[in-house]
Amino acid sequence: MDTLSYKTVSANKSTVDKQWVLVDAEGEALGRLASKVAKVLRGKHKPSYTPHVDCGDNVIIINAEKIEMSGNKWNEKVYLRYTGYPGGQRSTSAKELLAKNPAQIVEKAVKGMLPKNRLGADLFRNLKVYVGSEHDHEAQKPTVINLKEFK
Repeated sequence: MDTLSYKTVSANKSTVDKQWVLVDAEGEALGRLASKVAKVLRGKHKPSYTPHVDCGDNVIIINAEKIEMSGNKWNEKVYLRYTGYPGGQRSTSAKELLAKNPAQIVEKAVKGMLPKNRLGADLFRNLKVYVGSEHDHEAQKPTVINLKEFK
């Protein structure tokens, strides 16, 4: 058997095939939506996946205000931030954040599932979240995917 015929092809920035994908968040559970979107952003659904390269797709999420959470998470889930001053820890519940900025709930969930390094920051820039069903990326002709059928 000729072992030289089997070559592992490593993707790089010039050989990556990036697509635009549209995801409707209506009726989706937040964590399941975020984990599947993070997989698409990372590129793990492609056969040419390379861990150190941004080989994922650009993802557009619409209807961010219509996500669902199970149990009593709307009241009990807490988002913490720190102002930088002594005693400056601030907390916000999921219900308060939904009223103020629903897109931020989805962004925080997806960002938490991406790598915590420069690659993760680059991948996060490929995510666009919109409240409502309108988005600014019609020119990119995104393909609609159903996350319930996506593995």
